[in-house]
Amino acid sequence: MSPPGRPNGEYRSAQREGPPIRRALVTGGSGALGAAISRRLAASGHHVCVHAHHRIEEAQRIAAAIVEGGGSAESVAFDVTDAEATTRALATLLEAGPVQILVNNAGMTDDAPLAGMRREQWTGVIDVILNGFFNVTQPLLLPMIRSRWGRIVNVASMTAIIGNRGQANYAAAKAGLIAAGKSLSQEIARKGVTVNAVAPGIIASPMTAGVFDDERIRQLVPMHRAGTPEEVANLVDFLASDAASYISGQVLPINGGML
Repeated sequence: MSPPGRPNGEYRSAQREGPPIRRALVTGGSGALGAAISRRLAASGHHVCVHAHHRIEEAQRIAAAIVEGGGSAESVAFDVTDAEATTRALATLLEAGPVQILVNNAGMTDDAPLAGMRREQWTGVIDVILNGFFNVTQPLLLPMIRSRWGRIVNVASMTAIIGNRGQANYAAAKAGLIAAGKSLSQEIARKGVTVNAVAPGIIASPMTAGVFDDERIRQLVPMHRAGTPEEVANLVDFLASDAASYISGQVLPINGGML
């Protein structure tokens, strides 16, 4: 394995014809949603840096599979809560040029009713989601701005909008992520860089498999089904495209009609 903060495997395909390849970083890229986003961005012709912390072997596998399918990708490992390690890892990525597409997808849950929640449960979730957003985004901003083109997509949650019992820490972190993105979008609106958030509802993944059974999903979701990671990835891919150049500061729910 490569030293901490260094790419853990680089896989590049031949340059494609068409629009220039842009470099994308997907944090939390080793999970179900991050993997789907990484694959979709690669299919759109971008070079994708698939990030992981604990599951670097999975990030390597995803990057290798992208290249086997004709795309361009590499894996990178760092802890988004460690500001110094994150800065070092991003400096290495920036040696090859600006990261123009950033998907802040790294996250975690540690659920408990607030009355019984331990302090470390509160701070741990906020550290990954909200401080992680700052630690990753801030070092990438100036190179992105200097390129005069950028897309930042923050993966929030419907929990940030409607709340959820036992997830006050997660709701607070994701709501903070939305608010930070809205503020940032105003700061850099004239620089060719957009900032948006997607707010998934119930998405089929290992994380939700034991939480929502089919009957509960039918009760909560007008479409009577969970969404797929690929459906969320399609929305992220659109927001990361030239077609979304006049969309910024927005939160786009993707939830099967949940209100």
